Amino acid sequence: MRRPSAIGYRLSAIASLCGVLLAIAACGGKSDESRKAASDTLSERQRDSILAKSSIPGASAVGKAMTAADSTSARVRASDTVQ
Repeated sequence: MRRPSAIGYRLSAIASLCGVLLAIAACGGKSDESRKAASDTLSERQRDSILAKSSIPGASAVGKAMTAADSTSARVRASDTVQ
């Protein structure tokens, strides 16, 4: 009887790992309904506002970006009304 080589063991291990990961991916995760319910609770602006007020590094940049976007939107609205 011939002994499998180290490459054979390695390929077998990789194939087994891929099979396990595929099974986990197929069985895991949330349903579409639960994902939709979770995403409907807060608007994108509300999530960004909460993030901007947090102490996460770089969170203040989110607030500054929101301020810049609001400023730009206000300028666009003002220029649209001027005729």
